[in-house]
Amino acid sequence: MDRNAFRRTGFLARPDGLERPSYNPGWPVSEQRVALLLIAHGSRRPEANADLERVVAELRRRGRYSFVQASFLELAEPSIDAGAARCVEAGAARVVMLPFFLSPGNHVVDDLAAARDTLAARHPHTHFALAQPIGVHPLVLQVLEQRAMEVDSPNEPGSS
Repeated sequence: MDRNAFRRTGFLARPDGLERPSYNPGWPVSEQRVALLLIAHGSRRPEANADLERVVAELRRRGRYSFVQASFLELAEPSIDAGAARCVEAGAARVVMLPFFLSPGNHVVDDLAAARDTLAARHPHTHFALAQPIGVHPLVLQVLEQRAMEVDSPNEPGSS
């Protein structure tokens, strides 16, 4: 299979003559049409939703993934369905659904798994993979300690 065909067009020819977005697990992510679909809960407070948009902008800037899209489970737009549709329209052969959630609660375990199954049925030529939530990662622990130290002193803002 000619990897340069993807670089030129973003698509590879199938034996039946039709084109499809390229995806090969053995190729580096940069050579594939892999999209990130970040999923947050959603809030009625626009400033809360803006956090996800800032994360999306930074991931886009880093350039590892061909397409990065924000989406929300509820209370904000775009919905998971709409965000996934944008990924597919952009030519993604694989969509990594990345929960912007701390733990594997009901939303991640039940709601996002159901959304993945629904999207896979709706877009049969695109592979949808649900990543783990942020969880208890060493970097999360480091950030938590940093946040605690920021208000650990009685002279610091946020202390009472």
